[in-house]
This record gives sequence, structure tokens and C-alpha cells, in this order.
Amino acid sequence: MILPSLPNVATAFMADFALVSISVAGYAIATALTEIVAGAMSDRFGRKPVVLIALSIFMVASIGCALATDIGDFLIFRAMQASIGACFSVSLVMIKETSGEGKAASKFGYLAMGWAIAPMLGPLFGGLLDEAFGWRATFIVLAILGAAALALSSRALKETARPSTRSIGYLASYAQLMSSARFWAYTLCMASSMGTLYIFLGAAPWAVAQSLGGSSAKLGLYMGIVPLGFIMGSYLAGRHASRNALSTILIFGRMLTCAGLLIGLVLSMSGATHVLAFFGPCMFIGIGNGLTMPAANTGALSLRAELVGTAAGLAAAITIAGGALIASIASLFLVEAGSVQSVLGMMLASALLALLAAVFATFVERRHSHPGLDRAVN
Repeated sequence: MILPSLPNVATAFMADFALVSISVAGYAIATALTEIVAGAMSDRFGRKPVVLIALSIFMVASIGCALATDIGDFLIFRAMQASIGACFSVSLVMIKETSGEGKAASKFGYLAMGWAIAPMLGPLFGGLLDEAFGWRATFIVLAILGAAALALSSRALKETARPSTRSIGYLASYAQLMSSARFWAYTLCMASSMGTLYIFLGAAPWAVAQSLGGSSAKLGLYMGIVPLGFIMGSYLAGRHASRNALSTILIFGRMLTCAGLLIGLVLSMSGATHVLAFFGPCMFIGIGNGLTMPAANTGALSLRAELVGTAAGLAAAITIAGGALIASIASLFLVEAGSVQSVLGMMLASALLALLAAVFATFVERRHSHPGLDRAVN
């Protein structure tokens, strides 16, 4: 919602646009840190208290952004808004604790459809608010939405966590998860899948700028193809995850993405220059991720019942940070900013990493299903 307002924020505070842009990158970093802490705290103190505290901080931070008088205060309150990230991991945990494994993956798929719609509509809604009432109105609306979510959660949210009897500390909990081959298989699959998306978001505007004649409207329309694909993939996960093995959903999703990007690369190398020759195959990034994320999240949260919150937070943080790292590395190899082939090649490389991780996850799960082999693998 705040993206269309960033230029006006820079003008209001007489700040360099690069500094204001930290409100996006810094928010992502703060979100990753929040996920790690919130997940472990929900294991120790319960799910509902963490949600209520996170929403309260978000509401106060949103008001702080609206009332900020200088760029420093604005960036601090903007980072505090990342507390809302706790609700992402905790919501997954609560669904997992009230559903069987297959049903959890199915519900994750349907839930992800809403998560995909939000970033599609957010910039439009934020832009309209900015034009009508100024950039501060966006944060006032966010504060109101936070208050509504807080009231609803206070009344309707039921605690799903059992009283904690763990004697181990937070660091030991993280160590147990990070020593698990199963945990790494699922999280690396999600991180590589997210890396493919991040490469697209960062490089696609440059790759097709000439083809679109500099039209921002057309670019926004075509960029929406990937979120649309994510909605389709999430719907498929919702429909079929409860009736199929997680490994089947996971590998099928990754193969779809790789196949789509390979087709795009072949089209580009054969001389196809129409913009749909690029964006059409990229739609499979969204479809594949829509299938992958529910299945992989379910797998990552199924390792140890007493550490499910910690697992959710740590997996989310690794996914965000790992995806950003992959995209950053890929940018070093993207020769010629306008080269569609190099962009498709980097996205395909990241997608192949995700496919390898999915295959590894399937192998580890099969080994884990035999008690005699579990100790050797996990």
C-alpha cells in the first residue's frame, strides 16, 4: 500500500529517495527477525498472546508513521510495523494444530489465495488514498485495519498451543531444527522458489522496458500475471493437497515452474520478441509457488509438535532471507539489463535449485518413514 507514496514521503521529509526506500528493504529485514522471535515465543507463551501483542505494536507503529515529523522517526516506526509478520507464522501454526497434515496443506493453499490478492490490490488502494488525502492517510487506514484485526482476534481467536513443558532454551530449539535434514529440505525449496520470484520482480521491468515503450500501466498489468498464477496454484493446492502426498504436490509444482521458464528461454533464443513470450511462461512461477508453499510449509511444520511455532518462524525467516540472497547473487550475473535471455536463465537456475530441494525433501521423507533409518538422516 505504501509503494505509490514513497516519492511523496521523500518530498515531505526532504530526504533522498534511496533513504526512503529503506522503508521497504528494512521492513523485509525486520520481518525476517520478527518471524524468528515470534515463532519461538508462541511455543513458550501461546499463540494468541503473540498475535495480540504483534497487532498492538503494528497499530501503534502505523499511527507513528502517520504522525512522524522527520525521516528518522518514520523509518523507526516503519520497522516496528514489521511486527505484523508474527501473525503470518502463527496463523500457519494454528491451522496446522487444528488440522491433519493433508487438510493443513489444503487450508494453506486457500489462505494463500488471499495473500496473493492483497499485494495486487494494495498498491492501487494506497495510490488512491495518497491522491485523495495524502500519504499519511495510508498509515491511518493501516492503523484502523490493525485495530479491527486486534478486536476480532481478541474476541474470536482460540488458543491452540498446549502448555509448554520444554526445558530447553530458544537457542537449543533453533539448533535442533537446523540440524534436521527434513527442515532444511523444505525451507531451501521455499527459499529457492522465493528467489525465482524475487529475480522476476527485480529484473522483469528492465528486461521488457523497451518492448512496452516505457508504459508503467502496461508493465503493471503484465506484472500481475505472476500473482494471478499464484492464485491459480494456491487454488489447486487447496483442492488437491488433502488427497495427494505432499511430495507429489511439491515436485509437480517445481516441475511446472521449470518447464514454463524453459519454454520461455527457448522462445527467447528462437527470436520471439512479443512481451507475452516473456510474461506468459513467467506465469508458471506463480503457479509453481502457489503449489509449493502450502506443501513445503506443512512439511516444515510437521517435524516436532513442541517446536511447531519455532519451526514456522525460522522457516519463514530463511525463506525471506534466502530468496533475497539468491536474487542478489543472480543480479551479479545478469549481463545486459535488457537481456530477456539472461533473466530467464537466472530464474530457471533458481527454479532448478528449488526442484532439487523438493526431490531431496521427498527422499528424506521416505527415509524418515522407516524408523531404522530416521536417526541416520535426521
